[in-house]
Amino acid sequence: MRLRLLAVGRRRDDYCSPQIAEYLKRSRTLLPIELLTYRDEAAMLRAASRPRVVLDERGHQWTSERLARYLDEQRQASRTTVDFLVGAADGFGDATRRDADLVLGLSRLTLPHRLVHLIVAEQLYRAGTILAGHPYHR
Repeated sequence: MRLRLLAVGRRRDDYCSPQIAEYLKRSRTLLPIELLTYRDEAAMLRAASRPRVVLDERGHQWTSERLARYLDEQRQASRTTVDFLVGAADGFGDATRRDADLVLGLSRLTLPHRLVHLIVAEQLYRAGTILAGHPYHR
């Protein structure tokens, strides 16, 4: 199973880029993660597959273990891809949230986009290590 992080906006080299790249690299042998960026939400939604996890501050607040369990459930259901969607600066509209298979919140705080990319990449890597029984998550 592969994981895709789909985001609205330009891909930039910034303070988060090296760390994001490191988690994408580490995840290759566990649950491969791909970061894809789109000009606008409509293009991203056209490219998104199912299940579709919309990241929104109003979403469910899960632990890392619960995220790992969700990914394991998707794998057991023979899903080949799980997409995690990050919206533009104003977030997602009601229709996009309603259409999501899961609305997940990282925090009630508003976070910069690139920091969200980093947090999601790390948490997906962490979920992979939990499922593999790797000592990264203690």
